Amino acid sequence: MKIKFFSPLWGHEHEDFARYCRRLAEAGFDGMELNLSEDLGDAKKQREALAANGLDYIAQHSGTRMPDFETHRTHYRTSLKRIASFQPRLINSHTGRDWFTFEQNLELIDIAVEISQAFEVPVVHETHRGRFPFSAALTRRYLEHRPDLRLTADFSHWCCVSESFLQDQKKSVDAAIDRTDHIHARIGHDQGPQVNDPRAPEWQQTVDLYLGWWDKIIAVHTAKGTAELTITTEFGPPPYTPVIPHSQEPVSNQWELNVYMMHLLKKDL
Repeated sequence: MKIKFFSPLWGHEHEDFARYCRRLAEAGFDGMELNLSEDLGDAKKQREALAANGLDYIAQHSGTRMPDFETHRTHYRTSLKRIASFQPRLINSHTGRDWFTFEQNLELIDIAVEISQAFEVPVVHETHRGRFPFSAALTRRYLEHRPDLRLTADFSHWCCVSESFLQDQKKSVDAAIDRTDHIHARIGHDQGPQVNDPRAPEWQQTVDLYLGWWDKIIAVHTAKGTAELTITTEFGPPPYTPVIPHSQEPVSNQWELNVYMMHLLKKDL
């Protein structure tokens, strides 16, 4: 099975897009994960720049935040259709809200299945704070109710939400591992979604824990005969990266961490 590595546009929006594409290609990434511009012309230019540099892309769907469910549902359907029409490799969706009812979030999941089938584009739902799969235990319940539900595994959010390393939630984590089609390789801890530097020795035990989870996801896909699996190394900018008080200087470099994670995973997975 081939593993393809993606870098986020998140944190690099200020850079010239074409130049950032070249930077990714030169560093050895296979593609980019990004929110495509809502302007059709700009989105076309983004896709052209990616293709010119031999880069694949994963589209993010993260803009639907309306608190009113009816408005939220309408916007979710419209924006997901727009993104799917570009035919990305897959769509990583921030779906629902943590305060919507179970049934309301199921409606949104069903909309994603409908659009995925209509456009023949996989839609995977990120285990993200504030969204329907914000916790391991609740996500397991959704998985039990929707056998077609597929995930982006970002377990950093679950560690932060539960203030734990999920050691007491193995059944829920295993259920998610079995239904994961995309990985966000960011390492969080029990008090936050991102360690300050995964290269630091004090985080080695935590890094090893995440590597173990990701190994299990890869094993599931190897057993199924999956041809390719995607991983986005998703260390983020401030405030995900801690900053020094007063100066507001980041304590680590986002780009360096994501390149480091790519090389670490190429070696260890």
